[in-house]
Amino acid sequence: MRILIELFLIFAKIGLFTVGGGYAMIPLITQEITKRNWLTLEGVIDIIAISEMTPGPFAINSATFIGVRQMGLIGGAAATIGVVVPSFIIVVLVAKYFTRVKDHPVVKAILSGLRPAVIGLISSSTYTIARNAFISRTAGNLTMSINWRSIVIFVLALAGIMKLKIHPALMILICAALGIILYVWI
Repeated sequence: MRILIELFLIFAKIGLFTVGGGYAMIPLITQEITKRNWLTLEGVIDIIAISEMTPGPFAINSATFIGVRQMGLIGGAAATIGVVVPSFIIVVLVAKYFTRVKDHPVVKAILSGLRPAVIGLISSSTYTIARNAFISRTAGNLTMSINWRSIVIFVLALAGIMKLKIHPALMILICAALGIILYVWI
C-alpha cells in the first residue's frame, strides 16, 4: 500500500511542477525515478521511447508504464491518476480565470519567466537522452565509445523529418527497422 501512495504522490508532484508539457517533465521523472532505484537512467530513456511510440499523451503513458512496472495494474492506475489530477485542477482553474487576468502585468511576467524555463527543461532532457544514446559506457563507466549506430539513425531521422518531410509515424517505423538492421545484423 505504501508504494501505491508513493507512486501517486510522486507523479502528482511531477504533474504539479511540470510546466511546458511532457518533454519538460523528463528531468523531474528521471530524477524521481532513478533516485528511488525504480529504474536506471537507461530504463527511464526506454520508457520515454516507448511512451513516445504509443498512442496517448506522453505524461500519462510514462506514468502508466512506470506504475505498472512497480506494482502492476493498480500501480499504473495510481501513477496515472497522480500525474493527471494536478493538471486537471490547474486547467479547470486556468479555464475559469485566465481570460480575466491574462493582461495583468504579474501574469505576463510569470508567463515570460516560464517560457525560457520550459526551453531549458526540454534542452536538459534532450542532452541527457542524447548523451545516453550516443555514448556507450562499459566497465563501470571506465571506458566510453561513440555509438555510431545511434548517430546514423539520428541523422537519418532528422533528415527524414526536416528535409524530406516524411511523416513522423512512418519515420518511427523506418528507424525501428534501421535499429533491427544495425543492432542485430551488423
